[in-house]
Amino acid sequence: MTRRVEIGWPTLGTAVIAELDERNAALAQSLWDALPYQSLQGHALVAGHHLYHVAPIHALLHAPVTYKVDRREAPDGTLFASRLQHLGIKYGRLTEPMPAVPIGQVLPEHLDTLNESGEAIWEALYRTKKPVIAEVRRAGEPGGHRLPRLTVADPEIDALIGDVHAETERIWLRPPEDLAALHEGCIPSGAGSFETVLTTLVFVNGETRPLGYACFAGLVRAAYEDMPLESLRHMARVLAATPAEFLGYCGLTKVHEFTTRALAGLDRISSRDDFAALMAHLALYVNCVGGWNLQLFPWHLGDDLRRKGTLE
Repeated sequence: MTRRVEIGWPTLGTAVIAELDERNAALAQSLWDALPYQSLQGHALVAGHHLYHVAPIHALLHAPVTYKVDRREAPDGTLFASRLQHLGIKYGRLTEPMPAVPIGQVLPEHLDTLNESGEAIWEALYRTKKPVIAEVRRAGEPGGHRLPRLTVADPEIDALIGDVHAETERIWLRPPEDLAALHEGCIPSGAGSFETVLTTLVFVNGETRPLGYACFAGLVRAAYEDMPLESLRHMARVLAATPAEFLGYCGLTKVHEFTTRALAGLDRISSRDDFAALMAHLALYVNCVGGWNLQLFPWHLGDDLRRKGTLE
């Protein structure tokens, strides 16, 4: 069966079509089953010519991977699924030596449009700060948007998942108010030595990304890889409490609140599946916050600090 996916950026007036393949069949199917959806479009800030956005697909955190490539050597237009919960597209030169998981390829006749879109998305992220929303759908079918909602047995934990899900939906296509206030210099705790703001923004970025990517997402993988439930509880407490507390101090009160409630309720969870469901929702929420942080961050302040020399 031919499965074609349209990825469009309405504010740019552009769209490309990619064809999914069987190199990583479970991940490709997970994307296909999740369509349609919308997401804040991001751009690589270190690796080079690469687009990515947070995809509302819990299975990306744990679905089996059967084939990897060096992302630098993949052809332009390769579509990747990532355990960072990203859907990515290479559109030019990359420098980061990262094994990556291909699931499809942008059609050759759309590569010029992909390159044009990539350049515009970089400008929006780095300089204009105007958010670009990606719309992902099955080619030829209507668009739309939905976030999956998992359920668990314990009513208190299920209520927490409901609250995290509702907040994730609320901020999915617009920045969280507490994060936006932080970027405007409104920091009630006084975080930022000698009234600096940029320092706090740097540290917030440095804690938000690993909390979503490594802590919550990693705990989902550990649950699916049969780590004992008591060990999962222990690692959650070890890994999540300190960064969440720091982020709360810096102004991200919801991140701190949800994490605190989750850690307090761990002993109510009676199965690895339910543990994974809670951590998956926390991962999606924090990854969404992290995406907005990258969009709002004043990257243009680095205009005067450039890499010395050029690559051959």
